[in-house]
Amino acid sequence: MTLRIVMMGTGSFALPTFRGLCESDHDVVALYTQPDRIGRGHHRHRHPLKEAADEQGITVRQPGNINADGALDELHVLKPDLCVVAAYGQILSPDMLAIPRLGAVNLHASILPKYRGAAPVAHAILAGETETGVTIFQIEPKLDAGPILGVESTTLGAKETTGDVTARLAQLAVPLTTRIVNQIEAGTVRQTPQDPRQVTFAPRFRKADGAIDWTQSADQIDRHVRAMQPWPSPFTFFRHASQKPLRLILLETEPVESDAAIAPGEPRIVDDGRLLVGTGEQAIEILRLRPQGRRDMAAAEFLRGHAVAPGDRLTAEDA
Repeated sequence: MTLRIVMMGTGSFALPTFRGLCESDHDVVALYTQPDRIGRGHHRHRHPLKEAADEQGITVRQPGNINADGALDELHVLKPDLCVVAAYGQILSPDMLAIPRLGAVNLHASILPKYRGAAPVAHAILAGETETGVTIFQIEPKLDAGPILGVESTTLGAKETTGDVTARLAQLAVPLTTRIVNQIEAGTVRQTPQDPRQVTFAPRFRKADGAIDWTQSADQIDRHVRAMQPWPSPFTFFRHASQKPLRLILLETEPVESDAAIAPGEPRIVDDGRLLVGTGEQAIEILRLRPQGRRDMAAAEFLRGHAVAPGDRLTAEDA
């Protein structure tokens, strides 16, 4: 029996799964996604999921509130057997969850019950985890708390950013989703309750959370730099003599051993071109960065245009 599936997703994490479902034996009858965002100059942001649906001739719905009466009426008309949700961006009400015959399942970018919430990958990197994965669970009204239907795990690379890992997990989710949807259709899917003792939370970050605290250890700062990419971006301010502080986004760092005592936030040039900064423990080398208003560059290129002198500091604030 072919299932009538409604996909609900917005971000790039959902795109591979949407394409995979479209190529499966099931019938994807609609894509629900967030309303288009208007950027500077009143230009609409590109919406890859919506474009993919248009290519497949699949109905697109973009309600501002999926739980509003009108949106629920539209969903009823589609007569879905199952909703598959991935990074949709709206909380689903009990009334909405009651419409699909088999309920709704959600793709989550962690190994639940760890890292429930909006930013699971970044929090896993921050915590120094060596493994992460994708979990499919049955949606219940409580946040990310439904029974687990399937998990695929993977190793976290020592140099990977949140963006890198999220892209890998998006691909990992495709065969997992297909397998679980087929099991749901056959009535063979197994549900495993989440252990509440293992629950951790991964709330969304604010822009200010990107600020680097140089009193942390070099390992913690390196994890912070990777976790905050692409959002909210790991930043610091280069304070040089009487010049205006320059905002820097750090793109790649490496904890290093240093024989010299370097104070937290103190920049130092070594080996004629390497930029080291003191931390609360060890030192860290800045390999790549983006000065405010400039392009990405290697630290050596940055140093050719910016002298480092005694008394200079990298700080979390520009004041």
